[in-house]
Amino acid sequence: MKLSTRVRYGTKALLELALHRGKGPVPLRDIAQRQQIPLPYLAHLIGPLVQAGIVKSIRGTRGRVMLLKPPEEIILNEVIQLLDGSIAPVECVDKPEVRPRSDLYVTNDIWDEVKEAISKVLESITLQDLVERQRQKGQPDAEEV
Repeated sequence: MKLSTRVRYGTKALLELALHRGKGPVPLRDIAQRQQIPLPYLAHLIGPLVQAGIVKSIRGTRGRVMLLKPPEEIILNEVIQLLDGSIAPVECVDKPEVRPRSDLYVTNDIWDEVKEAISKVLESITLQDLVERQRQKGQPDAEEV
């Protein structure tokens, strides 16, 4: 499984917001600069996060955003599926109808196991876990990120 740029940038943006939590809305331009994300791309990523109720967007000349949900309630698997869709390594894991008789092939069993293993890891990690890991790397708050 290869994560898309959408997921990588979206996760970095959410981490930035979590590091700023309690300090008010953050200008998109600041997130883009600190996380080295092209501003137009970042602005495009915020839409699905707003629609899902994870982020609040405050329009205006500076375009600011903030987390709506606490970081401990934002699960990495949720973010990935929101931005990229299923984490299944092959389509027939989620949609057996696209490949009739896929349940007869042992390889399909392996792809199911791969999806389950990845899901288990991603379901166990919250945005708060990422904040704590970031702080362990010696960057305790957003001003230093």
